[in-house]
Amino acid sequence: MTNSTIDLLRLAATDSVRAARLLKGVRDAALAGQAPPVGPRPVIEASWDRMLRGGVDPDHDYRAGLLALEDIEARRRASPLHEIMPVLRDGLVSIADAAQHIMVVADADGRVLWREGHASVLRKADGHGFELGADWRESTVGTNGVGTPLVVRRPVQVFSAEHFVRTHHSWTCAGSPVTDPRDGRLIGVVDLSGPVDTMHPATLALVHSVTRLAEAELRNRHLQSLDRLRSAAVPLLSRVPGRALVVDENGWTAAVTGMPHVDRVPLPRSVTAGRSWLAALGECEVEQLPGGGRLLRLGSASDAPHPAEGLTVVLDLSGARRSTLTVAGGAGTWTHDLSPRHAELLYVLAAHPSGRTAAELAADLFGDPDRAVTVRAELSRVRRYSAGLIEHRPYRFRDGAHLRVLLPDAPSDLLPHSLAPAVVRARGIPLGDRP
Repeated sequence: MTNSTIDLLRLAATDSVRAARLLKGVRDAALAGQAPPVGPRPVIEASWDRMLRGGVDPDHDYRAGLLALEDIEARRRASPLHEIMPVLRDGLVSIADAAQHIMVVADADGRVLWREGHASVLRKADGHGFELGADWRESTVGTNGVGTPLVVRRPVQVFSAEHFVRTHHSWTCAGSPVTDPRDGRLIGVVDLSGPVDTMHPATLALVHSVTRLAEAELRNRHLQSLDRLRSAAVPLLSRVPGRALVVDENGWTAAVTGMPHVDRVPLPRSVTAGRSWLAALGECEVEQLPGGGRLLRLGSASDAPHPAEGLTVVLDLSGARRSTLTVAGGAGTWTHDLSPRHAELLYVLAAHPSGRTAAELAADLFGDPDRAVTVRAELSRVRRYSAGLIEHRPYRFRDGAHLRVLLPDAPSDLLPHSLAPAVVRARGIPLGDRP
């Protein structure tokens, strides 16, 4: 981040009118293809570039149809976000009301499911289409504190003319994405928004801290559910001969017998009762248990996961918010959702068929070859669910597997959440100052 950008954000806290005027000049110059007087923050510049390529109108807002009330209620019930609303309310609503802000909680599709806070600001939000059921994806309404964090997978503050669409310049927003610790899915975003003259530089840190508390609440609930499953699993496994384990619906282990403990067994999306093949374990007999648990009975210790030879492996990085690894072969098809870090790792390995050492991967991901220990730990996790696809010394995709990599149409859309040097270079964006 450049010093001029830092000064501009500080200025916004003390002189929002002047800061907004300077930002308008930055935006106008950028849209005209001219050198702006102050460089936009990299996260904002990258978002503007996506908006220009996506055809978003910078001067007129677009409003998709609102969800019907029954659809909003259905989404609320289906989303894990409803479990953490008490935490979010306790941490943010009173502060939002006092600061003339509103708290907005949207799902992973950018649909606004909850809005609470200052009454007059809620009315102003209505005038901008910032309503319950509204679609606030970046691709719909431009750079903003709901849609942009969903794309880049990290907290983002958007002030005045940093919003791509001119009609939103009277607003300041700070949004932080929420990830479900049970399966790593992005489930939504929490945003504090208000009039531009209410901007405070600490708002983003506050929102981020409260979302971390909310994720901790989900983690605690998950541990409690595992404890309940364990109380039923232990007596069950005492009667099961051989190797077996009981996992919850996300593959987290409640209890094991006849084998070393594993924290988690990644499960395909559609694993059903009966004979099945799991990448981390090989052939298993799967039995559905009451309450969502699964009993996995393994074969003999000599049974190993299928080798990579003859398998088709698809690394799909074409989506803005979801990356997957799919393995297809004689044992069927298996798909695993990738965390942002694992998507980066597998992309780099796919780009270097001859392999990378841990130090080289650390430089690729962090710009620091001394972080090799972190890389080894992450790759150990990858290898547990990737069906023996990853070799080491050096790390690479195993020979014999047919690898396909699906990339976004525009190179600059590659893993937009990533700050890894190797990914930034592949996008064609100069490393320079990064957020």
